[in-house]
Amino acid sequence: MPCALVTALLAASGCSLPDTYVPPRKNAADGFTFYVSPDGDDDDDGLSPERAWRTLRKADAVTYRPGDRLRLRAGARYRGSLSLDEDEAGRAKKPVVVDSYGGGRATIETAGTPGISVYNTAGVEIRDLELVGDDRSFTRSAGVRFFSNLADDRKLSHVVLSGLDISHFRNGVTLAGANRGTGFRDVRISDTAVHGNKDAGISSVGPAFDADDPLYAHEKVSLARVKAYENDGDPKSADRNTGSGIMLGSVRDAKVRRSSAHHNGRKSSSRAEEGPEGIWAYDSTRVVIEHNVSYANRSGSHVDGGGFGLDNNVSSSVLQYNFAFGNDGPGYLLYTRDRNGAHRDNVVRFNLSHDDSRKHPQYGGIVAYGGLVRDLDIYHNTVVMKASSRASEDAPALRLETGLTSARIRNNIFVTDGAPLVLSTKAFASDDVILQGNDYFSTDTWKVRWGAQSHLTLNSWRSADGQEQDESGPTGSAADPCLESTTAPVRSVKGAALMVPGCTDELTAAALNLQKLGVDPGAVDYFGERLAPTAAAGAAQPSSEE
Repeated sequence: MPCALVTALLAASGCSLPDTYVPPRKNAADGFTFYVSPDGDDDDDGLSPERAWRTLRKADAVTYRPGDRLRLRAGARYRGSLSLDEDEAGRAKKPVVVDSYGGGRATIETAGTPGISVYNTAGVEIRDLELVGDDRSFTRSAGVRFFSNLADDRKLSHVVLSGLDISHFRNGVTLAGANRGTGFRDVRISDTAVHGNKDAGISSVGPAFDADDPLYAHEKVSLARVKAYENDGDPKSADRNTGSGIMLGSVRDAKVRRSSAHHNGRKSSSRAEEGPEGIWAYDSTRVVIEHNVSYANRSGSHVDGGGFGLDNNVSSSVLQYNFAFGNDGPGYLLYTRDRNGAHRDNVVRFNLSHDDSRKHPQYGGIVAYGGLVRDLDIYHNTVVMKASSRASEDAPALRLETGLTSARIRNNIFVTDGAPLVLSTKAFASDDVILQGNDYFSTDTWKVRWGAQSHLTLNSWRSADGQEQDESGPTGSAADPCLESTTAPVRSVKGAALMVPGCTDELTAAALNLQKLGVDPGAVDYFGERLAPTAAAGAAQPSSEE
C-alpha cells in the first residue's frame, strides 16, 4: 500500500498520500475490521458498514496485519482481486480474515487474475465468498492461489478456506511451493465447491520428487465436504493431465473426507498420455482418502478418468470407505511409473466400486501395477462390474499387471456378468501376490485369467497357481453374495445400499481372520457397522440389527 500518512513532513518528502485515513495501531496486537460495500465511498475509512469502502481496489491497497479482517457485503458483486504479500497476513491465533457480512456470500469477479492471491505468507482465512473468473482467468489463473518460493524446507502455517464457491478459473484452488520442501502447513479446506474450472478443482504442487531424499512442499492438509465437479480439462494440453476434481501432490499428512468429485475431465485432451481422476494423490506420503464419493468422471483420451487413485511415489497411504461408480476409468488405481521403491505400504479397504471402467476396459474396478508397487494391502472391498456398450471389451473386477511385489488381496467380493473376475497379465508367485478369502461370483461364465492361463473354476485356479489357499487349506468362495446391484442400476450415491450382501454365511466362512494375520482392519465396515472378529468378505457386513 502507499506509505501511511503520519505528518505533513512525510508528505513533503515525496511519499504519496493514502486515499483514506487509517487509524494508527496502538500496538502490534491491534486488529481492525474493514468493510466494503457497493454503497460505500473509498474516501471513508472503511471501519464500519456505515463508512465502508466501495471498491476492491481500495481494499487491496491496505497492508493487513495479524487480527485484521476484511468484510465484503453479501449479495454484492465486486470487480477486481485481492492479494496478500510477504509483508502482510497474520498468525494462527490472530489470522487475517477475508469474508462476507450481512448473510450469504459476496462475489468477486476477476479480470485475468486470481480471485485472491497469497504470496510467501500465511495466517490467512478466506470464508463465505463466491469467486468467478473471466475467460482470461480461465486460461491462466487460480481462484485462490497460495504460492511460496522461500528458501528450501520452510513451511508457512495456517491456511483456512471455508464456505467458498469457485468457478471459471484454470484451477479453483492451488497450493504451490517452488523450492524443495517449501510450501504450506496446517491447511484446511471445507464446505467449498470448485466447479467449471479448466485444469482442476483443487490442486497442490511442489518441485520434482526425489526418492533418495523425499521432501514435501505441504503438510497437515485437510479437505472436508468439498464438492469438485464439471472441471472439464483442457483439450489443447496433451503434455499433462487436466480435468481432475481433487489432486494432491507433494503433501505429507493429508486427509480428504466426506467430499465428492463427479463429471470432471470431459474435455481433457484426446492426445494426452496422462488423464484426470476424480480424487487422487501423487508424490505424497501419509494421505488418507476416506468417506468420499467419485462418479461419472471422464477422460478425453485413451487413459485414466477414474474415481480414486494413489499414483506415482505415494507411500503409507489409505483409500477407505469410498464409493466409486460409473467412471470412464478404474474405481481405484494403484500405480507408479517409477522403479524407485517409493510407492509402498498403501492400503485399499472397505470401498465400493460399481460399473467403473466404462470407457477404458484396460483397467477394471480395482487396478494395481507399475514400475514397482510394493507392500500393498487390498481387503474388504466390494466390486461389481457389468458389460459396457461404450467399450470394445468388458473390464474385470480386479486387474493386476507387472511391477507388484508383496501384494495381499483378501476378503473382497468380486462380481461380473461374464468378464474375468480377476485378470492378471502375469502369473505371479504367491510370494509376490497372494489372494485369499475373496468371493468371486459371476452371473454368466465364471472366469479368472492368471498369466497366459484362463480358469473356469475356483478349484482349477487353486490347483494350478496356488492362490486362494493357506496353511489350513482352501480359502475363498464362488458363492452368490445376493447383491441387489447385480441387477439394479446404481445411478446415485444412494445406490451404495444396493451393494450390501443378502447372503453372508458363505462369505463369512470363506474370509480370513485378518487380525490373526497381524492386520488391523479397523473397527467398522463401509456403513459404520462394527466388525466381528470373523468378518464376512466385502465392504459391507451384516447389519447388527439382524
